[in-house]
Amino acid sequence: MFGFGMPELIVILVIVLVVFGAGRLPEIGGALGKSIKNFKRASEGKDEIDISPKKDDEGKK
Repeated sequence: MFGFGMPELIVILVIVLVVFGAGRLPEIGGALGKSIKNFKRASEGKDEIDISPKKDDEGKK
């Protein structure tokens, strides 16, 4: 994957641990997970709010 081996990934993890600290890693992981989830939802093309009129209007005529 992009030429990263296990030693490179360990070095990156250690740098992230030093910069952010052990207490903030769960928050960063949660935020990353939510952003990936929102990106997947947006890429599917489904809207969260459906504003199309319903077909209940036919009975009112």
